[in-house]
Amino acid sequence: MALKEVIEQTVAGLGYELVEIQRSAAGLLRVTMDLPWSAVTVAASNSPVPEQFVTVEDCEKVTRQLLFALEVEGIDFKRLEVSSPGIDRPLRSEKDFERFAGQVIDVTLKEPVGTLVADGQVSATRKKFQGRLERRQGEDGKEAAHGWQIVWTDAPSIKPGQRVSKKRLPAPMRALGFTLDELREARLAPIVSFKGRASGGSTESNTD
Repeated sequence: MALKEVIEQTVAGLGYELVEIQRSAAGLLRVTMDLPWSAVTVAASNSPVPEQFVTVEDCEKVTRQLLFALEVEGIDFKRLEVSSPGIDRPLRSEKDFERFAGQVIDVTLKEPVGTLVADGQVSATRKKFQGRLERRQGEDGKEAAHGWQIVWTDAPSIKPGQRVSKKRLPAPMRALGFTLDELREARLAPIVSFKGRASGGSTESNTD
């Protein structure tokens, strides 16, 4: 059985969701997992669903089971590390984007944008953007069934205590639409906050 298949089946069998697998030349096998999420469950709830995070105990449980499964399959590695995604969690699937809609993300395109974005000129060679993740709007003003966009402004961030003139015009908002196939990488922006997921940090368990 292939490495990804072994890990994915083991993690899912314990009730978690596989986020990422990384292997290093030094023999480190790093597995990132998260708690499962369902848009149906969230929509069906009559009250806000409290966000939960992977704990050290969760990581230890998955580590023990993975060590056994990898040994049975004869997969070679020197050290196993199991952890939660942390504040810069990668976004890979459509469900990931649904889950984190409304949050600030970093995206890197496979190809340069090479066009005008909203009402401002964007460098034709630009590939990296940071903005709030939203569903792309269709011509009728409704959310499109497929496709996403990030919305941002190039206005400099306001420092604590800084005075801002009321006469200063706000910088224009810009939007960049994309599909998942156009992305090289997408991650939650590592913004520290005490009000949401960003406060969860990263939890891990490792073994030599």
